[in-house]
Amino acid sequence: MLPGVYLAYKKNGDAYYRSNITYKSKHISLGSFSKECDANTAYVEAGKILTDSELTIDTVFTYHTILKFDKVISLLNFRDNGIYFKNPIYLRNNYFVYYISKSDELKFDIDDLFYYSSHKIMRRGTHLFVNDYGMQVNILSRYGIKNYGVAGKDYYFANEDYTDFRYSNIIIVNKYHGVSQYLKNEIPRYKVKIHINGNYTIGTYRSEENAAIAYNKAVDLAKKHGITKDFPTNYIDNFSPKEYADIYSKVKISAKYLNYLATLSAL
Repeated sequence: MLPGVYLAYKKNGDAYYRSNITYKSKHISLGSFSKECDANTAYVEAGKILTDSELTIDTVFTYHTILKFDKVISLLNFRDNGIYFKNPIYLRNNYFVYYISKSDELKFDIDDLFYYSSHKIMRRGTHLFVNDYGMQVNILSRYGIKNYGVAGKDYYFANEDYTDFRYSNIIIVNKYHGVSQYLKNEIPRYKVKIHINGNYTIGTYRSEENAAIAYNKAVDLAKKHGITKDFPTNYIDNFSPKEYADIYSKVKISAKYLNYLATLSAL
């Protein structure tokens, strides 16, 4: 066998070739190949990446490799930072970069390193997600952003870099369903709308939490009047059950919405 190459067999008996390299006492798998020469090429490339200082995270993609790009990132990070991750992560000063592809890199705080070292980020269109306990989880959920959140409306990136997922860069504007923030005389106000055969305004509130509770109350009233739509509701953890119930009972709902519900009951 050529250096770094090991013969292996599939369950059906077909032979294939595995490539491995040992660096700083760590045994690293480089992948499986149908040809012995390709497995050896991967071994040679890995050796060059681990020892050639002219290959850096900023220049390595000009070097064509048979190795997958995520393996190249893992090797470079191990060489430069002394930690091996299976996922394509490269540590920077006080943050890390996760490479979706050669041209797409996402920035995260070090606080998220443990999570993303064991959860592979995938992309479908503009949707970024991980598989967590068999479920597809939007990475924005880690910031309290709901699946229905709209960039530029419900949240935005402070530095206008939509690949920068560091916590200080993500500003959440509207975190509750049905609630939209706007400014009146430079003071935040919260408008609540519910969609039932069109949008109905529930009211305008000074508190975001009160607005979220008003939306929940509007949902409960809709269900009470026979509307079977599957409305999402807001979870508010700022209040005790008694405090929530007190706000719920006092929060005002627009007369126009109440009249609309009354017409449904009359039908």
